[in-house]
Formats: sequence, C-alpha cells, structure tokens
Amino acid sequence: MINWKVILSISKTHLLSRIKQSSIAALGVTFGIGTFIILVSFMTGLNGLLDGLILNRTPHVHIYNEIKPSERQPLDLYDKWENSFKLVHSVKPKLTQAKIHNALPLIQELRKNPDVKGAIPQLKSQIFYISGSIELGGNLVGIDVLEEVRLFNFGDYVVKGSPEALNNYENGILIGSGVAEKMSLDIGNTVQISTVRGDLFPLKIVGIYQSGLADIDNIQSFASLKTVQKILGEPKNYFTDINVKLFDIEKAVPMARNIENQFNLTAVDIKTANAQFETGTSIRNLITYAVSITLLIVAGFGIYNILNMMIYEKMNDIAILKATGFSGKDVQYIFISQAILIGLFGGILGLVVGYSISSVIDTLPFETEALPTIKTYPVNYSVWYYVIGISFAMISTFLAGYLPSRKARKIDPVEIIRGQ
Repeated sequence: MINWKVILSISKTHLLSRIKQSSIAALGVTFGIGTFIILVSFMTGLNGLLDGLILNRTPHVHIYNEIKPSERQPLDLYDKWENSFKLVHSVKPKLTQAKIHNALPLIQELRKNPDVKGAIPQLKSQIFYISGSIELGGNLVGIDVLEEVRLFNFGDYVVKGSPEALNNYENGILIGSGVAEKMSLDIGNTVQISTVRGDLFPLKIVGIYQSGLADIDNIQSFASLKTVQKILGEPKNYFTDINVKLFDIEKAVPMARNIENQFNLTAVDIKTANAQFETGTSIRNLITYAVSITLLIVAGFGIYNILNMMIYEKMNDIAILKATGFSGKDVQYIFISQAILIGLFGGILGLVVGYSISSVIDTLPFETEALPTIKTYPVNYSVWYYVIGISFAMISTFLAGYLPSRKARKIDPVEIIRGQ
C-alpha cells in the first residue's frame, strides 16, 4: 500500500532543497498559463466586439421583395420550342414594386412562430439631404424604434439624443454621424429631405446615429415608419423589408428557405449575409488558441528538463531510498508528485497573474469614433478559459514528470552505491 504522506514529504524535501530550480519550473508554468489567459481573454473579447458590431445590427432573417428578371421568358410559354436551345439577349427586370405584399399578415404569422423572438417591418427609401447649398445622396429608413431597441440594441448606436425621441416628434429624424459632420448639423437643427420625385420635407434632428461603419454613417438616417410613409405618400401597410430575430440563430437558414418557398419572397439568413466575416472570426480564434497552447507546451518542456536534471542530481538519494525498502513505483510516484506540485502551484499563480493583467487591460481607455459605445479594451472573462488553463497545466506537468520518473524507477541502487 502506498504511503502518500511519506511520498509527499520526500517530494517536498526534494523541491525545497533545490528551491531555485523548483521556482524556475513553477514560474515557467505561471508564465505559460498567465500568457494563455491574457491572450485568449483579450483576443476572444476583441472577436466578440467585432461580432457584436456586425451581428447586433443584422437580422437573423432579412425578408424583402427583390427586383429581378422573370425566371420564365415569353418564349418559354410556347410548347413548340420546348426542346429547342433558346438564347434571349438583353433580359430586363420585370415590372414589380419594392413593397412586400400582405406584409402585415406575414408579420403576424411570423410572430406566432415559437422560434421567433420578434419580427418588425422597415421602409427604406433613397433620398437627398439638403442643407443650404449642400446636397447629399443617402438612405432614409422607417423603423419601429422601440422594437429596434429591444431586438437589435439600436439605442447603443445613438451617440446623441435618444431613439425614443422619434416617437415624441412626428417629423423627427436620427441622422447618421457622417451626414451630420459633412453638413455641420446637430440635435435641434432642421434638415430638408428630398425624395426621388423631388418632394421636399423638413425634419427635425432628434439624435445622431453612429454604427461604427463609415459607409453606413455617411448616407443612412432613421425616422419613424409613419413619417417615412407620409414622405413617400404611401399607406400604413407599405413596407419594403421585414427583419426577423430568432431565439436560436442556427434556425435562420431553414427558416429563410421556408419563407422563400412559401411566400415567393427573397429571404437572406444571417450566415449567408456574413459568411466572409464569420470565416475571419474562425481564423482569428484558431490563431489565438494555437499560439496559446504552444506557450503551454513550451512550459511543459521546461519542467521536463528541470526534473530530468534533478534525477541525475538525486541518484544517491534514489539509491538510498531503494536500499531502505522503497520500491521502483514509490520512487516514480515521488517524482510525479513533484511535477504535479510544481504544476499546481505554478498553474494557480498563472491564473491569478492572468486575471490580474486582464483586469488591468479591461480598464485601459479605448476610444475611437468607429466604435462609439466602447470605452475600454474588450476582455472575455469566460470561466472555461481558466478551467482549460489549470487543466492543461496539470496534464502537461504530469507528462513532464512521468517520463523522467520512469528512468528513476529503473535505477539499480547496487550499481550506484558500488560506483561511490
């Protein structure tokens, strides 16, 4: 039967007798684990920030009526040419409206679906911003602002004023930060909106919107659905888009296909719309984990080298232990326990160091016009990273101690004593 009390006592004595070497081994683990925690927490926090910048404002399913050529041309209607090779030049889009027909019944049907968190309409229109002699082309989007705030964190991107002000002012507008800067506009000012038909409408600026994407902020502004419908001279059931938010993003792809087949509309799921962005996120995460794990492996090799040298220095001690009745397995357990003690101490210290430095990074100011809602560097404090760190520390140090301990187990005490 193994006497763990004696084995741990001997391991402690060996470690303390070579305190410098033991400390260096433990610091190697501390450095590896600490760097792993800092790197993975910061990089995944940054990836989460970038994902949120895009995905928070992207519907899980975007429904609209796409203008496109007819799938069947008049020539296809003649059975006479059914088996012939047909080539039609200069195919033009069919005459259609951007309006979604029967939008209100469709929205009600979507809201009844238990997988749907919310379905809200939008009305998009091309306009011109006019302020004095300045005229800029852009887009005006009619929204249900309270639902946009609830489902898509719309309020996080309003840097001046409040989104709720759109409901308080009948002719209010949330203007893009790029438009406001170019035209020297601010809250309380009035901007003239011109439709493509040439109709002019004065709107009062109740807020400044900044998404962090310059291409959007330079052209896009928001108003209430009622206001945009009035500007375009359209009825209350006139919508050009429906945005759907789901409880489970993985169900976006099949739902988009079902909507296209059932309602003859174009439905784009979030994975299709952001395929390139998701690929970039996956590659960044892969690089982060690869570098972090490499650091832990390097720390494991450091422990292996130190324990291997320690065995050579402790040849006499091993011979004495075996001569006094310790078996080869007991000797092996002594050196494995030394490695585990080093890994445990260094790993815990590494977690503390990693968390401390991550907390410092989390308080550093990070202000940029591209990300108006972010004030400090993003850090992800996921518990799983700490569990992975300490687990890898224990596994790597165990393996680093196991290999040299096998050599110590096979040492013949007679040859060592005879050599003395």
